[in-house]
Amino acid sequence: MALYKVEICGVNTAKLPLLSNEEKDALFLKIKQGDTAAREEYIRGNLRLVLSIIQRFSGNNENVDDLFQIGCIGLMKAIDNFDLSQGVKFSTYAVPMIIGEIRRYLRDNNSIRVSRSLRDAAYKAIYAKEVLIKELNRDPTIGEIAERTGLSPEEINEAFDAIQTPMSLYEPVYKEGGDALYVMDQLWDKKNGEESWIEEISLKEAMKRLPVREKHIIDLRFFQGKTQMEVADEIHISQAQVSRLEKNALRSMKNYLGDRKKA
Repeated sequence: MALYKVEICGVNTAKLPLLSNEEKDALFLKIKQGDTAAREEYIRGNLRLVLSIIQRFSGNNENVDDLFQIGCIGLMKAIDNFDLSQGVKFSTYAVPMIIGEIRRYLRDNNSIRVSRSLRDAAYKAIYAKEVLIKELNRDPTIGEIAERTGLSPEEINEAFDAIQTPMSLYEPVYKEGGDALYVMDQLWDKKNGEESWIEEISLKEAMKRLPVREKHIIDLRFFQGKTQMEVADEIHISQAQVSRLEKNALRSMKNYLGDRKKA
């Protein structure tokens, strides 16, 4: 889905700015001083991050404009709550907040009917979880959420399950070029357990044969879940270079695995 070359909510995505880390830090200091113009520039400079995230929800059949707007709300919340002194990259902090905002929207607009009591229990548990995260600086356990809310662990699990967004087996979890990886491709099959184990070993062997930079890019992209833009920012090259090196690496790995199967 070529979101970078279309217009969403009246925004020409091809012309969105890309801020350097130095520009982001300078703007953020102005934001903390109440500079609204800096805040607008900071938001616009991070809209590409929102675009990369809403692609993950392309299988929900939701209007892209709606998802983009909700993602922007999450972005603004992240900006308002981000603490530069923590030494964490803004994108690292913002991504889960943007995803959380979109998931809340999808959950609230879920077409499956959920009882009021379950929904109330879920919201109570979600609020308790967010409070505990701030207090503990980590994700709380179900037991800790249960103690805070007065609900049983079973009730909390049931409530969380009830408000989960249904996922289609044919929902793409990754898409590159014309090839897509779907949910059903990741389902575990006990009969093929040994085969999967062997394939995993072969995959690691294929990665060992890659040049250092290509191996690093594959690790960042597929094992750490970073976008091409985030990778480009981290290793200080352009997104186009990341894309080219990634394709070269995947082609080399594919050729190696193909040769192994023929042998």
